[in-house]
Amino acid sequence: MPNFASRIAGTCLRRAAAAACAGALALGACSAGTDAGTPSPDDGRPVVLTTFTVLADMAENVAGEHLRVESITKVGAEIHGYEPTPGDVRRATEADLVLDNGMGLEAWFARFVADLDVPHVVVSEGVDPIPLGDDTAEEYRGKDNPHAWMSPVQAQHYVRNMADAFAELDPAHADDYAANAAAYSAELAAVHDELTAALDALPATHRALVTCEGAFPYLARDAGLTEQYLWAVNAEQQATPRSVVAAIEFVEENDVPAVFCESTVSDKAMRQVALESGAAFGGTLYVDSLSAPDGPVPTYLDLLRHDAETIVAALTGAGGDA
Repeated sequence: MPNFASRIAGTCLRRAAAAACAGALALGACSAGTDAGTPSPDDGRPVVLTTFTVLADMAENVAGEHLRVESITKVGAEIHGYEPTPGDVRRATEADLVLDNGMGLEAWFARFVADLDVPHVVVSEGVDPIPLGDDTAEEYRGKDNPHAWMSPVQAQHYVRNMADAFAELDPAHADDYAANAAAYSAELAAVHDELTAALDALPATHRALVTCEGAFPYLARDAGLTEQYLWAVNAEQQATPRSVVAAIEFVEENDVPAVFCESTVSDKAMRQVALESGAAFGGTLYVDSLSAPDGPVPTYLDLLRHDAETIVAALTGAGGDA
């Protein structure tokens, strides 16, 4: 298995490759990435519309060359509280299939599709859910954490659901979708092995993940990490004095070497936690959105590897203060 040092060394090569082939559609090629939120010219293929760029990338790997996959939201968009535009509604009415994460992630989605005569599939069906805690906003209390795709294990449910949905949409290519899904699931399983092996190297006292949003319980469960956060879901998007103090105390009591924040929210409060606790700011993690093709996470697999590399480097003292 390649170690994470070699993964880091190859990041620039991955970025360059992604930029060079962002429009490629074959399995294993680069995904739609940054262009996923922009309508593409009609080329006669059935159109699959996803709610955010991570799902678009996963769907492209399963669809291969047979379907045109696009994302409603663009790179960098915050998915929880997104407000659909009239253009989004128009694109959805013209789509052949709409995919959403479900689990309460897209709070706007029910209103968005209520009056649309377009089939849609919840791709998180079948995951092993983790409930949100009592510290979340009242509207989310008692619900499950929606960020199941952050686990390569749970993401394989997404892939199977996509393959089944595509086979129903386009039965003529059902065997291709099944084969693509199997190959992509194998890649996800390999990434899971890489992540857990790298995170297993962390000392017991440093096995804590402190983030702005509580978006990592599935990854934490996979890797045996303790999770602490400033807010449970980005729909809240605001740290409270109590949550900041709690994070500072957690970091100090557990001697956590580094803390993190996500790409779609402000890191100001977490940098305060770092300053007050003496921990390093470990860097930016990606959850709800891919990056531009020349950025650090042009694909979903890159997102998973980038986050693991960032976490391991900061918690082992090889990175931080990014």
